[in-house]
Amino acid sequence: MSPRSRFVLAAATWCLAAVALVLPLVWLLNNRDWGIGLMLLTPFLVYGLMRLGRALEGWARATPPPEHSQRR
Repeated sequence: MSPRSRFVLAAATWCLAAVALVLPLVWLLNNRDWGIGLMLLTPFLVYGLMRLGRALEGWARATPPPEHSQRR
């Protein structure tokens, strides 16, 4: 897999995860009386998305291990 495709896959994965987590949170905050209580979870959600982004960046930038072409 090329480094460019790994970067695109990592970015797409993060975007999908962010939408999947933030969209329901925003909907609940807007439409439920108890939704304001979810504001207490928001910093943890943002922190988790930041950690996911860093992990995906590390995966996208990882270099493949060198191939050992020693023949005996």
